Amino acid sequence: MLRRLTLTTRNGALPTGSSQEWALWPLVVNSARTAAAAVVSLIVARLFRLPEAYWAPITTLVITQSSLGAALSVSCERFMGTVLGAAVGAIVGSSFGPNILIFGAAVFILGLLSAAANSNRNAFRFAGVTLAVVQLVPRVGSPWRIAFHRFAEVCIGLVVALILSVVWPEQEEVR
Repeated sequence: MLRRLTLTTRNGALPTGSSQEWALWPLVVNSARTAAAAVVSLIVARLFRLPEAYWAPITTLVITQSSLGAALSVSCERFMGTVLGAAVGAIVGSSFGPNILIFGAAVFILGLLSAAANSNRNAFRFAGVTLAVVQLVPRVGSPWRIAFHRFAEVCIGLVVALILSVVWPEQEEVR
């Protein structure tokens, strides 16, 4: 269902153009906050010369939440899933390469490992994505190196999103 967006300030009036009113405009502030976080995570990943630096801002965009508690919760799930998916992806990729049946078996094993690690289904989903990226995307190089790069790119995105949640918390929308 589509909702009509109302472009108003906190007091319900349309912004008149003053910088103070625009700064209070939740849609503008949230867009600026999200864009800044995505750009910072991309810059940091590029500074580390990671080959697929785009995973850092993708992670930041996934993690950016309305509160530190929510961001921390999703970050823990994403971190746990990435660790499991990278480890299994590196082991399976080194031993078998990009084999469909092995991939399916590895996803099944990730489900069991996620349950054993006492993590939830979100962590399992993130683990599966990381496994697919490490094992199935054709690249030149060791699966261990690919897994490490994926882990580093995701961690940069997580750290930037968490710092953003502390330094520039999202304001609640006033209706």
